[in-house]
Amino acid sequence: MFITYILYTAQLDKFYIGHTGKNAAVRLSEHLSDHKGFTAKAKDWCIVYTEQFATKAEAFKRERQLKGWKSNIRIRQLIQRS
Repeated sequence: MFITYILYTAQLDKFYIGHTGKNAAVRLSEHLSDHKGFTAKAKDWCIVYTEQFATKAEAFKRERQLKGWKSNIRIRQLIQRS
């Protein structure tokens, strides 16, 4: 099982979209650990949305679709509908 997920940080008022084959909670802990990259800028990330897929390719395709929206309003609407 693979998931596409959306994280949110109130500190930055930003979303992060990704996909993984790991458990969502495990992946979140990796984002919160000391590392470099976009999610290292804040330590209050939380999972606000997930979708499950049978293959990595499907999860990656959905991630690219969501990133292509480039609209926080549209992402917020998706999260509210779930």
